[in-house]
Amino acid sequence: MSSTVKKLEVTFNPINKNNTFTCGDTVCGQVALEVAKDCEIESLSIKFKGKAEVLWTERHGKTTVTYHSKDKYFSFKHYFTGGGKEEGDEQTLLPTQNLNTYSNVVAPGTHVYPFSFQIPFQDMPSSFKGSVGKVVFLLEATLSRSMRINKRDSTKINFVSNVDWNSVPGLMTPQHESKEKKSILFSSGTVAMDVNIEKTGFVQGEGLKVVAFIQNNSSREIKPKYCVYRKHSFFARGKRRLDTKNLFKEVGDPIPPSSNQNVTRVITIPHDLEPSILNCSILKVEYRLRVYLDVKYASDPELKFPIIILPAYQRSTAAAPPAAAGFGFEPFGNPNPPVWGTVAPQPPTEPQPSDPPPPYGAYGMYPPMKDFGLWPSRTRIAHPWVKFTHWNPSVKVSVNAASQLCGSLINISDRAKDTFASLVDGDAHRSHSITGA
Repeated sequence: MSSTVKKLEVTFNPINKNNTFTCGDTVCGQVALEVAKDCEIESLSIKFKGKAEVLWTERHGKTTVTYHSKDKYFSFKHYFTGGGKEEGDEQTLLPTQNLNTYSNVVAPGTHVYPFSFQIPFQDMPSSFKGSVGKVVFLLEATLSRSMRINKRDSTKINFVSNVDWNSVPGLMTPQHESKEKKSILFSSGTVAMDVNIEKTGFVQGEGLKVVAFIQNNSSREIKPKYCVYRKHSFFARGKRRLDTKNLFKEVGDPIPPSSNQNVTRVITIPHDLEPSILNCSILKVEYRLRVYLDVKYASDPELKFPIIILPAYQRSTAAAPPAAAGFGFEPFGNPNPPVWGTVAPQPPTEPQPSDPPPPYGAYGMYPPMKDFGLWPSRTRIAHPWVKFTHWNPSVKVSVNAASQLCGSLINISDRAKDTFASLVDGDAHRSHSITGA
């Protein structure tokens, strides 16, 4: 016996080339129903929901324990015909394009029912699929008929969280670690490494730059190696389930015995690497960079750095810290930096010849000694009434020359006094001669 309902299919329309959605986007789609003959239906609906869920079991002796937890983010339901009373769903009865109600009797053929949902503005993790947990955003169409099992079809959308990464502390903070291994089996000496990475957050497709100073004071050759691995954590009933996996590795050039080298490595983050999930209460997606030295016949010394993977379209706008930040040089910075957009203070207006002379206290009787060239100084512009307007900083006058200049002035002053005294004596003599006559 052929089925009356040939097809029930739900589809949606992509809004970008990556086929992703985020908060505030509108998901538009259609439900296609194909029937072979007249069909009476009780209801036809489309549901849009977002949730996170974890589920796993563990054996404890003869007992199997189930661990399950779920976070529900939203649930909307639209009816094309019929209706229902499901708790927790926001329900709407959709009209036709002519604003009429859909008939509950469907004629033979294919019928298309358009719909649209807006993704709510709220903090939600990105779509995710793990071994025992998932984050899904689902469109589900349901057809109900009397005395029949409900027929369903569903499809998932790829949701990318638009969490404000600028609010994540330490996203742009550089990281630094060091380690030394003193005893090496079948070898003598020590090996040590000092590793820096420029920040913590990296965009999909970005290069992760690793700078290391490696000391090989042993008698064997060593190789620096790099590994990026991911950590999936799932939480339920106070229990944690952890899954780790190495994603990709890179090997550096060997470092000969009794030598030191500065090594730089740029590791490209894959474009399709799933973003970090740090905003979900029942699961987490985290990443680590492991830098280690491959030492033969010995355990490898290693360093681990947490890294955060950001969606490619959400390149962080957090400003990078100044070069001194995080290294103890903050006191050398400007404690009161200028505010962007304000007008810079202007230098004082250069005085004009028509201006009145300044009071004696304004400039002093003589220019400061440094302006005579005893010490290099900036070119000084004085008031026009002061004749020493421009002093050349390139002129160097020695202390001896200054002393000779002062001595010359004193000699001139002494000779002037002698001349004045002789004039006074001559006038007095002439006056005495006239009086005697």
